[in-house]
Amino acid sequence: MNGFPTPLLDGYRAFKGDRYAGERDRYRRLAEQGQAPEVMVIACSDSRTMPETIFNAGPGDIFVVRNVANLVPPCTSDNTCHSTSAALEFAVQSLGVRHIVVLGHGGCGGIRAALTPAAEPLSPGDFIGKWINPIRPAAEEIADREELSDSERQTALEHISIHRSLANLRTFPWIASLEAGGRLNLHGAWFDIADGELWVMDPVGGEFSRA
Repeated sequence: MNGFPTPLLDGYRAFKGDRYAGERDRYRRLAEQGQAPEVMVIACSDSRTMPETIFNAGPGDIFVVRNVANLVPPCTSDNTCHSTSAALEFAVQSLGVRHIVVLGHGGCGGIRAALTPAAEPLSPGDFIGKWINPIRPAAEEIADREELSDSERQTALEHISIHRSLANLRTFPWIASLEAGGRLNLHGAWFDIADGELWVMDPVGGEFSRA
C-alpha cells in the first residue's frame, strides 16, 4: 500500500517513450535556457480542469498556478504565506509574462462551499472555509436571488469570482502599472467541463461568451 501509485508510473513510462521522445530537444533546450512563457494561467485545483490540456499547451508554453476555486487574494503586506502572490511575483517580475488568465470552471467545489455556508467543515482547521471567505458576501447576494436555480447560482458565482480575482490582481501595484502601460493583459475565462466549451470574458462589459 505504500508503493508509488502504479497509474502514475504507467503514465510516466508512456510519457517517456512517446511525448518526451518526440520532444527531447525541446525539453533539453528548456532545461539549458530556462523558461520564457508569455502566459500565466490561474486555475482551480480540480482534477477535471487541466489548463495544459484545455489549451493544448506544450512544455514551457504556460506558467500555471492552481488553487481551490482559482482565487487571487488581494495584495497585502502581512507575513502570512502567499503562495499565489509569490507565483504572481515570479511570473510577472522575473519571467515577464504578457498575459494573466483567471480560469474558472463549471461545478467548482470551492464555489459550492461558499454557497453552502452551513455545511460542516472537512477538518477542524476549516482551511477551505477560510480560503473562500472573500467571496462569501457575493455568495450571500446570489443566494437571495430566488429567480435563479441552484445551477444558475453556481455558475453566476463562478463568474463573479473570476471578476473578483481580476480586481484583486489590480491591487498589486506592479501588475496595475504594467497593465496601464500596455505591457500586461488580464483575462477571464470559464470552462464548461460537460461540454468542453471555453467561455471568454469581455474585458469591457464583463460578460462571458463562447470562444
